[in-house]
Amino acid sequence: MPDVRVVDQFAPGDIDAIRKLVDAVERTTGTAPLGEVTWLGLNELRTTDHGPRTDVGLVVPGTDGALDGYAHAARHHDREWSLELAARPGAPDGRFEMLQAALAEVAQRGGGHVTMWVREPTADDDALATKGGLSRERDLLQLRVQLPLAERANWPAGARVRSFVPGADEDAWLVVNNRAFAGHPEQGNWTVDTLLRREAEPWFDPAGFLLAFDDATDATDATDASDAASLAGFCWTKVHPARVPQEPEPLGEIYVIGVDPAHQGTGLGRALVIGGLDSLARRGIAIGMLFVDADNTAAVGLYTALGFTTHRLDRAYGCEVEPGA
Repeated sequence: MPDVRVVDQFAPGDIDAIRKLVDAVERTTGTAPLGEVTWLGLNELRTTDHGPRTDVGLVVPGTDGALDGYAHAARHHDREWSLELAARPGAPDGRFEMLQAALAEVAQRGGGHVTMWVREPTADDDALATKGGLSRERDLLQLRVQLPLAERANWPAGARVRSFVPGADEDAWLVVNNRAFAGHPEQGNWTVDTLLRREAEPWFDPAGFLLAFDDATDATDATDASDAASLAGFCWTKVHPARVPQEPEPLGEIYVIGVDPAHQGTGLGRALVIGGLDSLARRGIAIGMLFVDADNTAAVGLYTALGFTTHRLDRAYGCEVEPGA
């Protein structure tokens, strides 16, 4: 039986070992098993002081000094967790044992809803989830499109668009984000700390973080007190550097896009998508990318009409974990 060990703090060498494991999986499968949320949590599990640690990592040491497996459970907010697993190709498959151990750790930390994410799921992944007591909940599509688009943004009358200003726009953005994603397990209920963690990432570029306001008629870039009340939507983009051979070209992602419910149906969402993609193209990006729930037929229809096609499917399996003794 695999030796699954819980790790609350990591040294830099431990992070390197996890990266080597992830690279080995990606070379074999073509898909990286761990995403941004896991890497953010790993950075905070280093031995340096990053404040209270809520995530938990689990490792399976190999006989050759490398890792045979790694699992990461990330707490998004109270009673909401996500889980990702990575198993070294050719090593004994310890994913079920890692899954069991991760669920036990969640129980000890108060329990809650756990979402296990798998990229490009197979029948074996479906079987693993069923064996572990998880059921299929969501399919997430990664869509891509060539840039630049031929279509230009058609902003609603009176709209004013400018870039996000760090230190000034956080509160207004959080209100609209949490209204737009009310009840969403990952994007809803963000706090200032959640947002500031992203702003501290090396990839963060406020120039690619577009805010659309509904109450201005001029093109000024200055913030004013009314902005907090008039923010109608946003398109936050992110540039992924090329990673040869897996990704020979940089990718420009629509990282988060949202429209306040009071402004839906005005055409603002489509304009924000096009405006965000245009900002990426102006920065030299030739491939646009985003993620969308497969059952969000309105959004999928919009993206398809703009030329997006499906590149990858991710699957979420979920279960409720009761608090442990």
